[in-house]
Amino acid sequence: MPMDVILVVWFSVCTARAVMGFGMDPDLQMDIITELDLVNTTLGVTQVSGLHNASKAFLFQDVEREIHAAPHVSEKLIQLFRNKSEFTFLATVQQKPSTSGVILSIRELENSYFELESSGLRDEIRYHYTHKGKPRTEALPYRMADGRWHKVALSVSASHLLLHIDCNRIYERVIDTPETNLPPGSNLWLGQRNQKHGLFKGIIQDGKIIFMPNGYITQCPNLNRTCPTCSDFLSLVQGIMDLQELLAKMTAKLNYAETRLSQLENCHCEKTCQVSGLLYRDQDSWVDGDHCRNCTCKSGAVECRRMSCPPLNCSPDSLPVHVAGQCCKVCRPKCIYGGKVLAEGQRILTKSCRECRGGVLVKITEACPPLNCSDKDHILPENQCCSVCRGHNFCAEGPKCGENSECKNWNTKATCECKNGYISVQGDSAYCEDIDECAAKMHYCRANTVCVNLPGLYRCDCVPGYIRVDDFSCTAFCEEGCRYGGTCVAPNKCVCPSGFTGSHCEKDIDECALRTHTCWNDSACINLAGGFDCLCPSGPSCSGDCPHEGGLKRNGQVWTLKEDRCSVCSCKDGKIFCRRTACDCQNPSVDLFCCPECDTRVTSQCLDQNGHKLYRSGDNWTHSCQQCRCLEGEVDCWPLTCPRLSCEYTAILEGECCPRCVSDPCLADNIVYDIRETCLDSYGVSRLSGSVWTLAGSPCTTCKCKNGSVCCSVDLECLHNN
Repeated sequence: MPMDVILVVWFSVCTARAVMGFGMDPDLQMDIITELDLVNTTLGVTQVSGLHNASKAFLFQDVEREIHAAPHVSEKLIQLFRNKSEFTFLATVQQKPSTSGVILSIRELENSYFELESSGLRDEIRYHYTHKGKPRTEALPYRMADGRWHKVALSVSASHLLLHIDCNRIYERVIDTPETNLPPGSNLWLGQRNQKHGLFKGIIQDGKIIFMPNGYITQCPNLNRTCPTCSDFLSLVQGIMDLQELLAKMTAKLNYAETRLSQLENCHCEKTCQVSGLLYRDQDSWVDGDHCRNCTCKSGAVECRRMSCPPLNCSPDSLPVHVAGQCCKVCRPKCIYGGKVLAEGQRILTKSCRECRGGVLVKITEACPPLNCSDKDHILPENQCCSVCRGHNFCAEGPKCGENSECKNWNTKATCECKNGYISVQGDSAYCEDIDECAAKMHYCRANTVCVNLPGLYRCDCVPGYIRVDDFSCTAFCEEGCRYGGTCVAPNKCVCPSGFTGSHCEKDIDECALRTHTCWNDSACINLAGGFDCLCPSGPSCSGDCPHEGGLKRNGQVWTLKEDRCSVCSCKDGKIFCRRTACDCQNPSVDLFCCPECDTRVTSQCLDQNGHKLYRSGDNWTHSCQQCRCLEGEVDCWPLTCPRLSCEYTAILEGECCPRCVSDPCLADNIVYDIRETCLDSYGVSRLSGSVWTLAGSPCTTCKCKNGSVCCSVDLECLHNN
């Protein structure tokens, strides 16, 4: 469908939505405070006055508590979230200054499916969620732990995240699509992450989850929308994709022949073939009598195909059958007995055994051999007169299968079936020929590879300059590596970190020569590895003073940073040096906020996320790709800082926390789909970016359009079941 048609339909939906207005379906919301029955909860929470008197507000105290949903409420929540792509969490909160805590958490064991956390230690709001089984965190810098009332609304629409604070749009981001199909056993916690961690300190009022587009409007009715949400538009795109799927099926037969075509390379020299002691020139052909095949020498390789048999137009009183000594089937008179049709050589057991010969049922007088099994294990094979024992090997005496097919035993007969990677010739599975997966585009070779056809299978070879990642994909290779933390993004091409350059990031950017240094007055710039230094040997301006925040600090002056009371800075010879305040744990007036390691109180210790290890105040550790710290009995965790990558596609490998650059979009997990970038499927139909379809002729292969690249994967469980 043309893009202008999509935009017209989208505008029509916009207009219709704007006219309809907004209603609140009670079945599409959950009042968390009411569902948790906080009025009758005494341990850890107390009802207090809120921002307004229209609803109840509760103070969450700094004590051990367990505020979570009952099983029937959790089940209701699981059903509300099922298959939903749009939801909003609303709350009115007043958080104790400089504290950290979780406002709402929906989790199953260690997996967070929705968690809103406010950190007063780092002045940021964190949204924790799960994407394809992996934890994700969005850190949104904002100071909400300031002792004031705030209205917070976090809205998710497919991959679109929106944060409103006090009815102001603070952040709008594109994220990985969160999982909303919550597993059994998921539970809702209010004011904490679990029994021991993330205790919120302050007041919560009007806690709700709204399952409708732009639910923040229920909190801020003056904010109205004029266009559909991301999820609305994706639903429209999905409808277009469904139409494309229908179009693909209608054109499948027209394009089927094209998938079988292949193009041979032009040869500039003649190559011969040697078979059974005979030498054949290029393009020579001969008949392989043993296997009923026509063979040709092509560029030094022998290609054989089953002899092409002419179509048989047998008369109504005959059937095509195989005859010994002949490659193609021939027409032979058929026999009819009691409405059953028999071909030449087939038998039927009536009062006696009879065989079809020349259109006549001839009586067979030969006796059946004795069987060494009980009567209940006797089985009569198809079109035979003598019974055999159950489990009889029909292949030992059954059809003659060609070299690319194999015999398969059934209960009452044996049949020939083509091996994997082969297809029957004219519908006869006794004779099969190789499928050229490369020419037919039935392979899974991804970017930076070349498909090579092999008998019964194929291989994905890496193009020069790339090394293998798995059987289907390759990644760039830098022979000398990328030094100082650089990333290989193309063959022998590195993206270097700040301060380094060169093909392998091996070169001291010279900030002094480039005049990108910050040396003051008459001080001299000295280039260093990965940086620079300033020296002031002499001169009238060599006072050693330091510029700082629009002012001047004298040489030798010491001061405390306004934004960090735990850091002490000093000016020395024109340069500013900052360090953490030295901690003297023997001093009774030591600042425990800056020196948590001096805090020996039992109440200041923290349990880790698994509840097994005890940490002292000030200890740091890593958990689930997050940096965690214990401070006065409170655990605060934030995402690990990863280096910024300038490449187009990135992926997080198994067991790692930070993304790496990848050149193949099929390996990337950070793609933002652009519906203007389309793909051609195996039917020749244009697919929008983000669309998914099943590969023609391979029901276990799923393909997806990723911004112009077709990425296919095989469902191993489907292969096993089929």
